[in-house]
Amino acid sequence: MTREGVAMTGKQKKYLRGLAHDMKPLVQIGQRGLTDAVAGQVDAALTDHELIKVRVAAEAPIDRVEAAAQLADRLQCDVAGTIGRVLILFRANPDEPRIELPPASATEGE
Repeated sequence: MTREGVAMTGKQKKYLRGLAHDMKPLVQIGQRGLTDAVAGQVDAALTDHELIKVRVAAEAPIDRVEAAAQLADRLQCDVAGTIGRVLILFRANPDEPRIELPPASATEGE
């Protein structure tokens, strides 16, 4: 869900995954799991970059689906996708948005 409470469309998620293709993960969830410090790093990275990748290490006590859900809920961000153990997260900067999503189509999903 986006901050406006409207779910991102598949087209918007695909656009963000394309933008994130060449990016490297900025944060890693390690053996201690999704701690407050890790959530703080993800929050700061989202504020600075809007679109980031987060790696869930093999030794992490949390799986990628659970990590994505917890981060999305905790930080009010969108999960644009997952690739293996890597999450692609998006949250527009409320003051200076840099990434403009394609408009949601009225015929999306038809």
